[in-house]
This record gives sequence, C-alpha cells and structure tokens, in this order.
Amino acid sequence: MVHTLSLKKSLPICVFFSQLFHQFIAELQHTSVPEFIAVVCGIVSVYYSRSANILVYPVGIVSTSIFIYLYIAHGLYADASVNLYYTIMSIIGMIMWTRKGENDTLLQISLSTRKEHLVSVVFFLSCWIVLYLVLKAYTDSTVPYADSFTSAAAFTGMWLMNKKKVANWFWWVVTNIASIPLNYYKGLAFTSFQYMVLLVLAIMGWRMWWKKLAADTQAIKG
Repeated sequence: MVHTLSLKKSLPICVFFSQLFHQFIAELQHTSVPEFIAVVCGIVSVYYSRSANILVYPVGIVSTSIFIYLYIAHGLYADASVNLYYTIMSIIGMIMWTRKGENDTLLQISLSTRKEHLVSVVFFLSCWIVLYLVLKAYTDSTVPYADSFTSAAAFTGMWLMNKKKVANWFWWVVTNIASIPLNYYKGLAFTSFQYMVLLVLAIMGWRMWWKKLAADTQAIKG
C-alpha cells in the first residue's frame, strides 16, 4: 500500500520531465537557420577562447551580430545590448591581444588583484542595477530581473577576458548557468542548449588558463 502510494506520487514528476524533454527536442527541431549559425559560432568562439586563440574574436562577432537581432525579436533587450557590447568589445579585444607592450611582448594571462576583484564586483552590480531600471522603465520585458542579471555578468566576463584575467571564467560560468533557463523560457531552446555546452567549455577554459598561467610562471622562474 505504501509502495503503491509513493509510486503514484512520483509518477507526475516522471511525466513532467518526460514532457519537458520531448518539448525541448521539438523546439530544437524548429530552430531557425540564423539561430543555428549563431549558436555554432558561439560555441566555436568559446572553444578558441579556452586556448587564448585570437580567433575567439572574429568568430564571436558573427555569433553576436546575429544574436542582437534574435534577442530583440524575442524581447530580451538587455541580452541584445550584451551582444552589441560583445561586438564592440571583440574589436577592442583583438587590438589588446595583438598589441605589444613592454619588452615587445603580447598581453599575458594573469590573476586579478584584490582591488581588481572588488572593481569587478562593483562593475557587475552597477550594470545589473542600471540595466534592470532601464528594462523596467523603458521596455516591455517580462523578465527584467533575470535578463539584467545575465547581461551584467556577461559584461563583466567580457571586460575581464579582454584583459586576459583568469577571473573572466568565473563570470562566464555565472552567465551560462543563468542563461540556460532564461533562454528556454523565452522559446530559444537551441540557444539554451548552447549555454549548456558553453558552461562545460567555460569550466574547461578556467582550468586551462590556470594551467597555462602556472606553466608561464614556472618558465619565468626557470
């Protein structure tokens, strides 16, 4: 009797996840060509960023340009602004990564100082508050709190990536975790799937940059 009762209680949960999975697959099958191209380029771009390859920027620009249009069409205005920001910062990033500094060397991967961490948090909170207020007052966004949060985290991640700070990966992890349910809720199932892949790549990239930083530090000491 107890076993039967518990089974009946668990059945709706199983049905719910089954329906959720089938709905996800159905929405993936209706992915538009622009969204497909944007997602593929976005994943390839993050793959390049793992190894600090300059191709992260031109490939990323293709993805972000398409997403500007897609996000505006789906009412995710803050995320559209993020992709505009990505596009601009990608151009700046290419310049920063290829420009030689002291001793004729290129920009190197480095850790943030305590002050830089504090500045990053303040930057994130400022972006979140400003974006939320703008979305709430001037748009018809139905998810201003979540949309502004993911956008602010992404702003911070891109800013730190251009400076080749290891901490950029923390902000990408936060961005990806928050973007998975947000994009699915807005009907961008394939984009939601992209953020699942990007989350894995971000964790791997975080690990690779730590290893590269340790190897570079050892080489300097040696």
